[in-house]
Amino acid sequence: MSTIQPGSEPRARRRAVLWVQVLDLFLIEMTNWRWSWRYMLLTATLTPMVGILGLGVFARDSGPEALAFVLTGNAVVSLIFGTMSNVESRFSFMRLRGGVDYYASLPVRRYALIVAVVLSFLLLSLPSLAVTVGLGAWILGIRISLHPAIVLVVPLCAVCMAGVGALIGCSVPEPSQGGAVNLLVTMIMMGLGPVIVPPDRLPGVLLVLGRLSPATYAASAFRQALLGPVTGQILIDLAVLAAISVVVLGVVGQVMDWRQR
Repeated sequence: MSTIQPGSEPRARRRAVLWVQVLDLFLIEMTNWRWSWRYMLLTATLTPMVGILGLGVFARDSGPEALAFVLTGNAVVSLIFGTMSNVESRFSFMRLRGGVDYYASLPVRRYALIVAVVLSFLLLSLPSLAVTVGLGAWILGIRISLHPAIVLVVPLCAVCMAGVGALIGCSVPEPSQGGAVNLLVTMIMMGLGPVIVPPDRLPGVLLVLGRLSPATYAASAFRQALLGPVTGQILIDLAVLAAISVVVLGVVGQVMDWRQR
C-alpha cells in the first residue's frame, strides 16, 4: 500500500484548486464594488472623453492620423483609469486596513489574490472602454474597423496596466503616497512615445524613451486592432505587453507582504 506524502497531490488537482481560489476571490472582489462600480465607470469614461473633446479640436486640422492617435491614446487612458488606478487603490487600501494580512491567513495563494483583483478590474473597465471608443469615434468622425485581434489586445493591455498599478500599490512606503505615484506614472506613460501625439510631432528623445513605456505598445496595438491596417507590429506589441505583464505581476508577488508561507 502506497502512502501519499504531503505535497504529492496530482498536478491537475493543484491547478484546479488554484483556479477555484481565483474564482472565489474574483467573486468576492466583484461583490465589494456592487455599490460603487457606477462611479468607477464614470471616472474611467469622463477623463478620456474630456481628452477627446479637447485634443480633437486641435487635431481636426492635422488630418486623420492625428485623430486616430487622439482616439486610441484616450482608449489607453480609459484603461489606465479603469485598471491601473483602481488596482493601485485597491492594494493600497488592503495594506492600510489589513486586508492583505487577512487574506494571507486564509488557505489561498498570493497569486490567486493578485489575479482575482486584476481580473475584476479588467471586467469593470470594459464598459467605459467601449463607451470611450464608440462615442469618441463618433465625435471625431472616425470609422471603426474592428479586427479579431482586439480580443487579445484589450485583455493584454488591461492586465499590463493593472500589473503596474498593483506594483505601485504594494511597494509604496505609505498607502497615502500611492495616488501621487500613480498619477506621476500615468503622466509619464502618456507623455513618452507616440501615445496621443503622432511620432512625427515628437522629439527623438521622447520616441526613444517611449519604447520603455507599456502605453506606447498598448496604443499601437489599439490603433491597428480598431482602425487598421493590422501589420506584423501588432505581434511585437502583444509580445511586449505579455512580457511586461508576466514580469510585473511576478514582482508584485515577491514584494507583497504575505505572511503565509
